[in-house]
Amino acid sequence: MTTDSGAAPPRRVNPLSATAIAVVLTLGVIYTVSQFLRNSVGVIAPNLAEEVGLSPMQLGLLSSIYFFCFAITQLPLGVALDRFGPKRCMLASVGFTVLGCVLFAAAQSAGGLVAARALLGFGTASFLMAPVALYARWFPPERFSTLAGIQIGLGSLGALFATSPLAFATATVGWRATFLGVGVLAALIGLMIWLIVTDDPPGVKTPPRHETLREGIAGIWQVMRTPSIGRVFMIQLSSYPSYVLIVGLWGGPYLTHVYGYDLQGRGDILFVAAVTQVVGAFFWGPSDRLFGRYKVPVMIGAGTCFTALTMLATIGTLPLPLLLAVFVMLGFASGMTSVVMSHGRSLVPSHLLGRTISLLNIGTMGGGFLVQFVSGTVINLFPSQNGVYPLEAYRMVFALQATLVLIALLVYFGSREKHLAD
Repeated sequence: MTTDSGAAPPRRVNPLSATAIAVVLTLGVIYTVSQFLRNSVGVIAPNLAEEVGLSPMQLGLLSSIYFFCFAITQLPLGVALDRFGPKRCMLASVGFTVLGCVLFAAAQSAGGLVAARALLGFGTASFLMAPVALYARWFPPERFSTLAGIQIGLGSLGALFATSPLAFATATVGWRATFLGVGVLAALIGLMIWLIVTDDPPGVKTPPRHETLREGIAGIWQVMRTPSIGRVFMIQLSSYPSYVLIVGLWGGPYLTHVYGYDLQGRGDILFVAAVTQVVGAFFWGPSDRLFGRYKVPVMIGAGTCFTALTMLATIGTLPLPLLLAVFVMLGFASGMTSVVMSHGRSLVPSHLLGRTISLLNIGTMGGGFLVQFVSGTVINLFPSQNGVYPLEAYRMVFALQATLVLIALLVYFGSREKHLAD
């Protein structure tokens, strides 16, 4: 059963009102920046390796450090969301994101790039959690998954821009100028958040929570002890990280080393995965209401992800139609994150919402760090020829990830849920 404690403001906002649409679009666009930065290494990885002289382990660290810093920020962010509100958290995050973009564009060494990526991970940590926490204040609970799906869908446009459009921008003005432009965009969106976003819907004021540090930590522990939260966390640790493992990092080198694609060619194929992620996010958002429960759509999505990874690991070199189908499956399956968050949200009291979704996001981003860092180490075990790694190296990475997804599926199968139709 869903528990609920703590006073919640009346849900007075029509999701189709002009005010609601303006707020959702603004928050969706700031998440677009986060998704772009999260996935941007995949397309330009060969360029970074050549220009700065990065090894596979350094590329793995460069991409994964973003996820590590993003993940370790989540629990304190959850406390901050519940105590200070989503708007303040987002405005502070924008400043760090802009600084990270500038430092990344100016970096001349592997250490400089890694430091800038770490700052970007820290800076963008609130761009999904803060908006969905705000949606929980503005809209009825039964709309939460749909709104979270819209947020993820809009944000996934950033992953789309990190594919073929990033390849075009890199070829045209260079990756450094591109990241400076993203920093300017982030600053402009921050201004829009300051002007039009409020923590509570118009005419409603939530009394501030005056928690002590000890009470904040106790709330985290309460969430962690909630039955089935660990099982839901496990699916977060494996499914979406499968997407960022490939589209966000190794997809570009894999397509170049195994299939011979150039910058634009690999960008086009990754673009296909990013488009289907956007479509998937909008599809999965309301799917919990369609099925009347959470577990069915989540297991369908995770099963699709497992199938795609297994095909990459076992078939070898794929013909183009099958290769495209695998990237479509990976992109589409990754959009189910909103349903996983809704499942977790349904298990805890509303006053612990920020900490709950932040804890689950540790699974998403911590999993991204784990699989990217480990995969870089694995690929580095294989001999390279002029910086090109063999197909067997990538197949090993895909097989390990498929195994992780399968284990997560088996764990998640035993989770409890409240059927929405009850």
